[in-house]
Amino acid sequence: MLVPIKVPSLLGLLPPSLQHAHTPLMHDLAQAIFESYPSLTIEDPSPPAHDGNHPFVPVLHTIPDTDETNIFFRNYQPLSVIIPWMRLLRSLFPTHVRMINVGVSYEGRDIPALRVGVHPSKAETPSSPRKTIIITGGSHAREWISTSTVNYIAYSFITAYGKSREITRLLEEFDWVFIPTLNPDGYVYTWETDRLWRKNRQQTSLRFCRGVDLDHAYSFQWDHDSSAANNPCSESFAGEGPFQGVEARRFSNWARNETVNNNVTIVAFVDLHSYSQQILYPYSYTCSKAPPSLENLEELAIGLAKAIRTTKGEKYTVTAACEGIVELKDQQDKKFWPRIESGGGSALDWFYHELNVKYSYQIKLRDTGGYGFLLPSKNIVPTGLEAFNAIKYMGHFLLGNKGIEGAEESRDASAALGAEMQGDDDENNEEANIELRRRRRRVMLM
Repeated sequence: MLVPIKVPSLLGLLPPSLQHAHTPLMHDLAQAIFESYPSLTIEDPSPPAHDGNHPFVPVLHTIPDTDETNIFFRNYQPLSVIIPWMRLLRSLFPTHVRMINVGVSYEGRDIPALRVGVHPSKAETPSSPRKTIIITGGSHAREWISTSTVNYIAYSFITAYGKSREITRLLEEFDWVFIPTLNPDGYVYTWETDRLWRKNRQQTSLRFCRGVDLDHAYSFQWDHDSSAANNPCSESFAGEGPFQGVEARRFSNWARNETVNNNVTIVAFVDLHSYSQQILYPYSYTCSKAPPSLENLEELAIGLAKAIRTTKGEKYTVTAACEGIVELKDQQDKKFWPRIESGGGSALDWFYHELNVKYSYQIKLRDTGGYGFLLPSKNIVPTGLEAFNAIKYMGHFLLGNKGIEGAEESRDASAALGAEMQGDDDENNEEANIELRRRRRRVMLM
């Protein structure tokens, strides 16, 4: 952030041809930060007092949509509110909700999660491994929309059980683990000190530069050669070795223990981030190697993007995670531009490669840069609804339905038909672009 008086001196460092080739993305950063916090004023729903000088006229107030009246999703919520809310859900819906911890943070905070699912069988221990889908958010502390979206998806699944045949079946077939924030220390820090803080809060080799980037701290292809790896002050500092990030190490230990000792098979992993409206699949660490199940990953990713687009009309692009941070430099010499940041050590690649999670994705939520990490709270519900529909699609896909469920949801499908028909051209173009990238990748790997 630059104060206005400093802008001319900065532009003076640029060539004359570029000094006017810029557009401010955010004219008042301080105001945008202020508006991302919950409002201190609460609207009074009571009617205005009758002054006696005018005749009383009764007014019939319509009740808005349920999602809009849920006070929890009107604003972003601090951790001190989220944890009691999770406990409340557990107590209200004990038949299919459990509250668990997937680790402990550097500063000693629990990393809470909701495990949602029901077992139709009366057997104490299932004979076959329980298929589990993990949805995470908040690896980067400032990405508040990812935390609120995990909460929205969890709430939507929990409250629809027994009311929607579609959701009931998904909760019977899978366990769903919802982790609102993998970085509770950083998240609390964004509420109390620095709204745009990214990393966790652990001590590094430099006393005045705290924090490790948890999304680059995993062991698979951890990148020790990047410039950020040697700079604790960098926002992308991955630590001085694999799994130095405390929360990443403890979360990975929990996930591996689930698969080894608790009769669990993780069939999908979705890591929510912001921003840029992208659906990313492995690999993140390199573009020169394709994942073995590339076509399956792309098929589901296209379906997720379509489910999002038919909700509110928002377009999410589908690409490999490595291409989300790097562009092809020259198709002739098969080289790439230098990375904006390291792609090694990501949770996305670790779950896919180390735990053999066939469907592993990172979804970057709204928006595309207008507000960035300071997305206004009015976007919480629409973003959550988009993501909820995408995750439902994933559930159906994993059931073998390719995202198509029975007649119960035909009303919603009809409502979305117009948007779907309007987006057919976009979908065809998206599929064509993916096929073109796939062919180029095959040529480069030859």
